[in-house]
Amino acid sequence: MTCPRDVLQGSSALPVSLQIIQLISQGALFVVNHSGGKDSQAMLIKLREFGVPDDQLLIIHADLGKVEWAGSQEHIKRTSFGLPLVVAKARRTLLQMVEERGMWPSPQQRQCTSDLKRGPIEREIRRHLKANPHYRGLVVNCMGMRAQESHNRAKAEKFRFNARNSKAGREWYDWLPIHDLTEVQVYSTIRDAGQSPAWPYFAGMTRYSCCFCIMASEADLKTAATLNPSLYREVVRLERKVGHTLSMTRRPLEQITRIAA
Repeated sequence: MTCPRDVLQGSSALPVSLQIIQLISQGALFVVNHSGGKDSQAMLIKLREFGVPDDQLLIIHADLGKVEWAGSQEHIKRTSFGLPLVVAKARRTLLQMVEERGMWPSPQQRQCTSDLKRGPIEREIRRHLKANPHYRGLVVNCMGMRAQESHNRAKAEKFRFNARNSKAGREWYDWLPIHDLTEVQVYSTIRDAGQSPAWPYFAGMTRYSCCFCIMASEADLKTAATLNPSLYREVVRLERKVGHTLSMTRRPLEQITRIAA
């Protein structure tokens, strides 16, 4: 059988679906990056519908500590069909990172993603491959980004060979299985599987990341402040201490939410 990497580097690449079928047949490990949010939940459902066997699926969740929505891991376990869950932890929390750096992450410098999510998840993938040699180092790292979310995500490659992580006997691919799904289709996928999304969506949140995300809308920030007043007070105190605002609008949280901390 042709190696998927050779196909990707050839002059006429196969459609993504055929490339994935080849990787399934080769026994690749499919890693589900799962935040607990609706996109991760729908992605796992779609992967199983596509035909990825359960014994080739591994769920990895980046534990964000106190800035994570309560019940995230419990929700993942309830909706993941009994599949194994690995929890990845960073060496420091988001709030510790902000205090050390004296500033919040930004869209241009997203240490929250690289240090708290991507880095710890990649570390756990390497560990799992080493502990399970029957995968022969072949891995497809699945992420739930969708084109509808932003202009930058719309331009993202759906499937690519990851040269940076393909070393020490590993052959690593990154895949966005639900890149083309709309938000309506995501919710329909969850409903049709007999599941419900995590509770913050029912409480008014439109995004499911950190409770207070640098990319959050003003409406989401206000909702989060109402749902998690203790963390809200801590974030406001940290804004004051470092003299830098969480929101990209560069307005303090109290000004955005109109909720006194």
